[in-house]
Amino acid sequence: MRIGFDAKRAFANKTGLGNYSRFVLEALANFENAREYLAYTPKNDRNLFPDFPKKAIRYPENWFDQKLSAYWRYAAISKQLSKDGIDIFHGLSNELPKGLSRRSIKSVVTIHDLIFERLPYVYKPVDRIMYRHKFKSACKHSDVIVAVSEQTKRDLTELYGIDKDKIKVIYQDCNPIFKQKIDVQEREQIINNYGLEKPYILSVGTLEERKNQHRLVEAFAGLKNNDFNLILVGKPTGYTQKIRATIQHYGLGNRVFIRENVPTTHLPAIYQGADIFAYISVYEGFGIPILEALHSGTPVLAAKGSCLEEAGGPGGLYADPYKTEDIRSQLEMLIADAGLRKSLVAAGQNHISAFSAEKIAKKLVNLYENLY
Repeated sequence: MRIGFDAKRAFANKTGLGNYSRFVLEALANFENAREYLAYTPKNDRNLFPDFPKKAIRYPENWFDQKLSAYWRYAAISKQLSKDGIDIFHGLSNELPKGLSRRSIKSVVTIHDLIFERLPYVYKPVDRIMYRHKFKSACKHSDVIVAVSEQTKRDLTELYGIDKDKIKVIYQDCNPIFKQKIDVQEREQIINNYGLEKPYILSVGTLEERKNQHRLVEAFAGLKNNDFNLILVGKPTGYTQKIRATIQHYGLGNRVFIRENVPTTHLPAIYQGADIFAYISVYEGFGIPILEALHSGTPVLAAKGSCLEEAGGPGGLYADPYKTEDIRSQLEMLIADAGLRKSLVAAGQNHISAFSAEKIAKKLVNLYENLY
């Protein structure tokens, strides 16, 4: 059985869809290597996936497809897949090319989330139209849909009317570096280099409206009698100014700190140095930062209402992301009760075993074999 993958994001995206694509390909190569896996990408010039075997990477074969790589991924690739003897093609990032069924190639697509449908106000109208077309087309023409959470499965059935039996929920895990215990001396050096004073509450995620960091700052401002700091780590956007304005409004400039563009290699130490991890995004398709925190042995406060309770399970407490007082009260419990924090860490360690790369690779291969 030969399986092809739309692997553009694995070789081009540092986070999000790129992380998922690399995770799937690595998991299959490490734990289910009896099959042949080929990764299709327009180019590979960012050195994001150096360990993937070069002999298994496929590029556009002719000058025309190289120049019009978007069209290649959308349509022309199906001819190349047939020529390569691909039995199943898996679109790892919400889309599939045309013409697979005509060439007797079975298809799987992973749908990560429908946030653009649930929170349309955070997307440009033209982007929503494009995403809706791609997602609906992929769902219609695929033989099987992989949803990364039960929440995404519910969204697909409720918003697009897709038969739930066509959708298989298969989770993902985070980058393996978060599973490695960082030496105490190295950890303290990294923390000190970023000017982080312990104890601190950590939040990691792009600094954007959906991630809700300004409301986390408001909740933190209402805490009484504690010596914690709040650290916000993430890529800046225009929303960062709103966060800074909230910090200034509450006079928290010496207790709330933003750290932008922190390299992934430094994040495990920062997670492991935190006493609490807070992730109160109003909507997510899964919630990888929560897994990163659980692997780091850090108790979690996350948001109710999407998939974050799936990701965190018993390893966290949960608050209404729109209610500052609820966020504040949950933070107060975690700050005041070291025993609670310890029990959440223990529960979280059991919970994350369900997301192991080995288990997920086995589920994917079972899906491919049943489809084949």
